[in-house]
Amino acid sequence: MKIEQIYTGCLAQGAYYISSKGEAAIIDPLREVQPYIDRAAKDGVIIRYIFETHFHADFVSGHVDLAAKTGAQIVLGPTNAHLGYDAYIAEDGARFHIGDVTIKVLHTPGHTLESAVYLLMDEAGKETAIFTGDTLFIGDVGRPDLAQKIAGDLTKEKLAGLLFDSLRNKIMPLPDDLIVYPAHGAGSACGKNMSRETSDTLGHQKKVNYALNPQLTREAFIATVTDGLTEPPQYFPENVKMNIEGYDSVDEVLERGNHALDPDAFEEAANHTGAIMLDTRAPQDFAKAFIPNSINIGIDGSFAVWVGTLIPDLRQEILIIADEGREEEVVTRLARVGYDHSIGYLKGGMEAWKKAGKETDHIESIPADALAAVENPHIIDVRKESEYDAEHVAGAENLPLDYINHHIAAIDRNQPVYVHCAGGYRSMVFSSILKARGFDNVVDVQGGFKAIKDSGKFKITDFACPTSKK
Repeated sequence: MKIEQIYTGCLAQGAYYISSKGEAAIIDPLREVQPYIDRAAKDGVIIRYIFETHFHADFVSGHVDLAAKTGAQIVLGPTNAHLGYDAYIAEDGARFHIGDVTIKVLHTPGHTLESAVYLLMDEAGKETAIFTGDTLFIGDVGRPDLAQKIAGDLTKEKLAGLLFDSLRNKIMPLPDDLIVYPAHGAGSACGKNMSRETSDTLGHQKKVNYALNPQLTREAFIATVTDGLTEPPQYFPENVKMNIEGYDSVDEVLERGNHALDPDAFEEAANHTGAIMLDTRAPQDFAKAFIPNSINIGIDGSFAVWVGTLIPDLRQEILIIADEGREEEVVTRLARVGYDHSIGYLKGGMEAWKKAGKETDHIESIPADALAAVENPHIIDVRKESEYDAEHVAGAENLPLDYINHHIAAIDRNQPVYVHCAGGYRSMVFSSILKARGFDNVVDVQGGFKAIKDSGKFKITDFACPTSKK
């Protein structure tokens, strides 16, 4: 028996490969499925099952494509959803055999109604591992407010109660030596306080995970898991819908997006379509020179989350500016979260654009020391409210990047605004959006809040002031 965790850091997502005696199963595959096919081919095994722990909200699963390419059976927990593909709907307690090992389905509603946990028993019938999806993370549990976006009669409190029951009745009675393999780790928006560890023993989780504390009452559990939940990214319900109804083959999506456009063709597409120009280069490179009206979301940051947060329509056409050689990576990572309508990329990148004599823009920047000499600067802190509340520059206005579309009309176009985040990634995204909306007086603070604080030239306060906006 082999168990392999295939972890994707940019989504903080874990897929799983299990093989035994010529057969394999994949749990929660990503959209691009060729790596799983190649993995099985390397072992000389046939992928027999594709197990989905639930209808994922934060990414588009590869279950449909993988089934089409391999003939494997998709398995889901109990659901009444109208699926756009063939799948086996497993009842609680159902068993599936892969070679000499067995996987047992445990229905664990709470994170979502159809959530299922998969219990693996080895060749001798010993319970060995548990694949918990978003029901149980390392150090946390899945947030209970996502399924209510799909089913209107649900509340997060009702789902939290179901999650409590699932943990107490299905998970906690299991042996302590089981290895817990969750669907996500730290950085995912599907939980609040996940560990950076991506696996653990169930026994250790029973000791350290607050949600498995046997002294925790149902009422206290509900209060705890529903407290402090921020609004989930707006693309989550759309990803759920795609995971239920199906989607275009990722091969078709990649073919559309991997379309090289020379500077003239790129400019023509930008002028005569409704496409967004998405520049995925590093913030410091973007600031020096970019195509007017493009926005910057760097591929080397929390790319998928910010795309999903800031581009509200998954059907939005997108033109890509990327570092040479990374264009397909960008198209793939957009497709992972359901943005299937990339229509091409700038061939040769910004160097080709500049050599063609095309117009460029830039964003002014200022070191923290120089900002201290500016009289009454209008400082905009685009970090999360919790970061701002912990400590911030006295007098700075908190306009979190997540909610820029709510706040942009209130920003004075006639005076310079000095934008910062923690280190520079989010502030450049914010600044690029302001520039694309016609704000000419945008200045990025080099090094973000860390540089400001380290300069020792600003009053730093650790409580929310009246200028904080929620």
